[in-house]
Amino acid sequence: MFNRILTVCTGNICRSPAAEFFLRQRIEALGRPVETQSAGIGALVNHPADETTCAMMQSRGVDLSAHRGRQLVRERLRWAELVLVMEQHHRDAVLALDPAARGKTFLLGHWTNTEIPDPYRRGDEAHAEALRLIEAAVKPWVEKLG
Repeated sequence: MFNRILTVCTGNICRSPAAEFFLRQRIEALGRPVETQSAGIGALVNHPADETTCAMMQSRGVDLSAHRGRQLVRERLRWAELVLVMEQHHRDAVLALDPAARGKTFLLGHWTNTEIPDPYRRGDEAHAEALRLIEAAVKPWVEKLG
């Protein structure tokens, strides 16, 4: 069973924090404790989550106000038992940083056969679509991990 899950995107202020918090909330709702973290391959280090993402997550009952962007580093990859990335190029970056992560790194959209495009600076519609895709992608992971 995976108890430490890392989600990865580019800046670590939109997609990966949303996925991190959704995963934690939904797995814990099943009565199973889980640790989640997120990071970015080109993180906006110490930046809060994107305002639009925060507002849209708040409307879904998820508070991202404590989130701060973190850079993906090998130690964080080694901490994780499962690494979920938004796009294939994120997986490539993970494996370039730590080839040992190969067997535990998957697209978040693995079960839905989707990549989640970056909504950063692309308006409300792009953010809403990214969150819709993230929620759809998280659901089968929660079913399998819960």
